[in-house]
Amino acid sequence: MSWKRTLGRVSFINCDPVFHSLEDKWRILPAPPTWLTGHLLRKDCLTAPIPAADYAKNADSLQLIPDLGIVSRGEVGSVLLFGKRPIDQMRDIALPSDSSSSKSLLRWILENMSLDPRLVEMGPDLDSMLTACDGALIIGNRALSSSIEHPELVQLDLGSTWNELVNLPMVFGVFAARRDSPIELIREAHGDMLSQYESFEQDITIRKAVVRRSSQKIGLGEDRTELYFQNEVSNKLDEKSRMGLSHFLAEVCGMSDEPDWFDLD
Repeated sequence: MSWKRTLGRVSFINCDPVFHSLEDKWRILPAPPTWLTGHLLRKDCLTAPIPAADYAKNADSLQLIPDLGIVSRGEVGSVLLFGKRPIDQMRDIALPSDSSSSKSLLRWILENMSLDPRLVEMGPDLDSMLTACDGALIIGNRALSSSIEHPELVQLDLGSTWNELVNLPMVFGVFAARRDSPIELIREAHGDMLSQYESFEQDITIRKAVVRRSSQKIGLGEDRTELYFQNEVSNKLDEKSRMGLSHFLAEVCGMSDEPDWFDLD
């Protein structure tokens, strides 16, 4: 199957509601967030949810797909700063190598708090990160699991902190494609992904199946997984989320132009 029939997806559960049951129609390429940007640029896949910060760096080559994203409107639950001391007492913070939006956001938060700890990029392993540094930024499935295992170490939820500071949703990931992609395939992929997410939201049988599968994937209880999808992460990019995205791209990433969207009407 060619790249034109391949959809990239984040290997975390935050995209499970979009990609559940699409395997029969599309090849699915799972990868960490930052890896997906490279896959997209190299034409390994047609579309992918990539870090919003990576879109800012590659806006000349990429366009955004409307209606879909990786969004938090308060606590996100899966982008967390861990540590044995409060953030204003941290001398150094380990940053994960598999994220870019979260790292950019944390740097911005630190600047807003007039804090300047040493930042060290490492592999995303909480134990080794906290052995080397006072703080550790962890994202995705690892953050969810670690917050259950070590709730006393959670010092900051980056989604809620952003929302408190700017009163807008935080868009960690955007669905993007190369500008030279066939528009008819982008339209088909958009329709299939959006339809699947709407089915997840509206059909209790599909929702339960996704929650069960996601729960089993990372060893999280079904109640906690349902809470994550209901209150913490959304794949619906509404108008207020687009405002939050524009603000993040301009304020945090220094992007001077508005994001460029595919016209799929």
